[in-house]
Amino acid sequence: MNIMQEMKRRLAAALREAAASARAAGELTYETLPDFVIEAPRDKSHGDFAANLALLLAKAARQAPRQVAEIIVRHLEMPQPGVARIEVAGPGFINFILDRGWLLPVLPAVLAEDEHYGWSNIGQGVKVQVEFVSANPTGLLHMGNARGAALGDSIANLLTAVGYDVTREFYINDAGNQIENFGLSLEARYLQALGVDAELPADGYHGEDLIDTVRRFIDRYGDKYLDTDAKLRREMLVQFALEEKLAAIRRVLEDFGVTYDVWFSEQSLHDSGAVARAIADLDRAGYIYEKDGALWFKATAFGAEKDEVVVRKNGLPTYFAADIAYHRNKFERGFARVINVWGADHHGHVARLKGALQALGYDPNRLEIVLMQLVRLYQGGEILRMSKRTGRYVTLDELIEEVGRDAARYFFVMLKSDSHLEFDLDLARSQTADNPVFYVQYAHARICSILRLARERGLEVPPAREARLELLQEEAEVALIKQIAALPDTVAGAAQALEPHRLTRYAHELASLFHSFYTSCRVLADDPELRKARLVLVEAARITLRNVLHLLGVNAPERM
Repeated sequence: MNIMQEMKRRLAAALREAAASARAAGELTYETLPDFVIEAPRDKSHGDFAANLALLLAKAARQAPRQVAEIIVRHLEMPQPGVARIEVAGPGFINFILDRGWLLPVLPAVLAEDEHYGWSNIGQGVKVQVEFVSANPTGLLHMGNARGAALGDSIANLLTAVGYDVTREFYINDAGNQIENFGLSLEARYLQALGVDAELPADGYHGEDLIDTVRRFIDRYGDKYLDTDAKLRREMLVQFALEEKLAAIRRVLEDFGVTYDVWFSEQSLHDSGAVARAIADLDRAGYIYEKDGALWFKATAFGAEKDEVVVRKNGLPTYFAADIAYHRNKFERGFARVINVWGADHHGHVARLKGALQALGYDPNRLEIVLMQLVRLYQGGEILRMSKRTGRYVTLDELIEEVGRDAARYFFVMLKSDSHLEFDLDLARSQTADNPVFYVQYAHARICSILRLARERGLEVPPAREARLELLQEEAEVALIKQIAALPDTVAGAAQALEPHRLTRYAHELASLFHSFYTSCRVLADDPELRKARLVLVEAARITLRNVLHLLGVNAPERM
């Protein structure tokens, strides 16, 4: 049940009728009503809902917005179900103050829908693919990968909750220059380990983890590849290392609560000829030209800042060429929407990739990019440096060990993806109300504690139909019910905007309202009817908080 949406729909209809009535009476003039919104104002003194219709209609009506609002309100039929009073406020907002009974039907609905409360069918089964992390399999996962994992998985959870058919996908970058460089780095470590003087490439991979990988390679193969052909030696080293690195990436992501439906190999696009076909099709469409021995895509024809090489002068396709083929492949697999979570440093790649898809005949708007800013890790008030090349970066494994999966996932989605994130390790570890995930999880554990105590006294949560919910009249009770009722709208809005940080804000507000309710209202009251009603409310709060945490990939503990 989305009681908030239903009330907004009814109020919008009433406003349209009132405006039409005023026009028929000659008090308002307009051709068509503008698209107005009705939303819950953050300032509680502005009522339960506020409409901006008069502000938008004033120009057409040639009257002041406040005067338009007063005319509309005069023509509103009263009483409106659930509406206690209507006020004109500020420059011309129409505020609705509802009676305290309108929210009560949400509590039985929450208990009935249980783990699906907050879900909807906005997506109507449309196929969506979410690609995220897709880290180079040349090392361990760092903080940027971790933020992408938390964001991508939460977005996938949100889209699933609103009715999309979601596929989670990891693109394995197992081809191209980086793999060649990876092979040269592994070869240098291999030769060094066997007592041969060898230098790492200047732009190679210097992580300590490569030394360990090569040590395990030697444990299996010894010096078998010391005197063999260098190309074969590198191929064997790369094959061994990729299997090991990918296995490690899968394991740590699973530890982080992230699993994928598809692991897609970049090399498979080269092997199948998909990359070559994409370049050929772009050429036939007139978007490829040759310069300095290389083939270029006319990205500037689609708003990009510069054209982009798709085939180097040595004849090898670029990473961009493979990316074009990959995204074409996504659409060929039937995805109506494809969503990528990228680091902000890939900003320049957006226009040229969309342009390439448009050149191949696809609607570029079907590709949506969520850009995320960098993560700065703090401990003791100082930044912890991370550098994949120097081997001094903090890995996702280490972060999970340090603060736990729940704190890590919650912190990574607390802010909008395009905001820089300062991850305070000390705060994430703390067990105080200052730690947002601890604060929210503690609210859930406190609710479970109340329900356990009730059971110990032989009291169960009654069926909602058997509780006199109209007894829930305290300010703290009404505020808590209103927040519970807002979940379906919050989930829908977060899913449509691809903004899981809205859920953390919602969860924190819900926890805060529950703590306030707990302070001012005794759940296991002496009055048996009031006790029944409050047990229903507490159970609804538990379900709601649990569902939000699960959408974020965070556990809802029963004890802390």
